[in-house]
Amino acid sequence: MKTALFAGSFDPFTIGHKDIVERALPLFDKIIIGIGFNINKKYMFSAEESKKNIAQLFENEPKIEIEIYNSLTVDFAKQHNVKFFIRSVRTFQDFEYEKNLAEINRKIGGIETLILFAKPCLAHISSSMVRELISYGKDVSEFLP
Repeated sequence: MKTALFAGSFDPFTIGHKDIVERALPLFDKIIIGIGFNINKKYMFSAEESKKNIAQLFENEPKIEIEIYNSLTVDFAKQHNVKFFIRSVRTFQDFEYEKNLAEINRKIGGIETLILFAKPCLAHISSSMVRELISYGKDVSEFLP
């Protein structure tokens, strides 16, 4: 079984994230959407809220599983027999970061990384941008699924 992990804080899960998951679905038997939780980080939404919202989006997709974790992502992946990470890239800076992360994950965990590039029409959307707009009371419905 080819299992992949799409990991992130997903605070919040945007239409860009949803697009990446939908594009990766045909490539894998199972995709785990891993909601990483770090107690040292401040979140706008709880991991449980994020899990509930993502689960509603994919309730009719049996190949998707949603999990919350608070360990090193590569350790979480190994516990779930994950062979691939799914990562997305919006900018050149994202690519540099993801390239280095992929090398580390391959070296310490033997896990390959599949990078999907954001569609140009979605590349401007980031969770941090959406959080900032929310904090100023702006309507962000066009950025969320």
